[in-house]
Amino acid sequence: MPQEEHSEKALSGVPVHVAVIMDGNGRWAQNRGLARTAGHKEGLETAKRIVKAASQLGIKYITLYTFSTENWKRTQEEVGYLMGLIRTHLRAEFKFYKENGIRIEYIGNIDGLPPDVQKEIESARNDTKDFTGLTAVLAINYGSRDEIMRAVKKAAALDSQKLSSLTEDDFSSMLDLPSLPPVDLLIRTGGEKRLSNFLLWQSAYAEFVFSDTLWPDYQAGEFEKNIEEFSRRNRRFGGVNK
Repeated sequence: MPQEEHSEKALSGVPVHVAVIMDGNGRWAQNRGLARTAGHKEGLETAKRIVKAASQLGIKYITLYTFSTENWKRTQEEVGYLMGLIRTHLRAEFKFYKENGIRIEYIGNIDGLPPDVQKEIESARNDTKDFTGLTAVLAINYGSRDEIMRAVKKAAALDSQKLSSLTEDDFSSMLDLPSLPPVDLLIRTGGEKRLSNFLLWQSAYAEFVFSDTLWPDYQAGEFEKNIEEFSRRNRRFGGVNK
């Protein structure tokens, strides 16, 4: 499918942090009589164009739900293919990161991944650590409940005085990537309307946009429209308009 044209100028009122549940790869492939793995390959290309569009719009952080803790339940073939995509493409895309100033970070229980995949993730992170543009956060072997439970265990190791005075900011510092700001906008493609254990703590006051478009068909133009919709939202954070 040809890429949709979109503007490269920054919009007013853009979110600082956009999170994306990239849903619909498997259905996209099945609708075409292809193996589900073909959808994941096409979905990778979509991720690249959306990351680039986010950078051009002036967004500072984008978190992509790459592989969840629940995805291990899929077939061995599909899981192996997804691990292979991560293994082969992270370092291969260095030119793309450099040209667009993109810094790679990750969240999730990396220790639960194959050693060679862990190595590639860490290499991509280290190779891009000095880039100053958009930060692309890959949620890999990630589940929000798992992240929160791991943070709880860190908190439980505090002495009683520190634990009794623990604040929300203190707890946030124990999450996988303390520098990650709260989610402003969460987008889910593929027609489903649920969070699927994604960034539950960070999305407490996020705005949500649900798209019926399957992820491989999601274009930069639709992404920009979603950002424009966000800019029209009235965010009160539990307060009232003055």
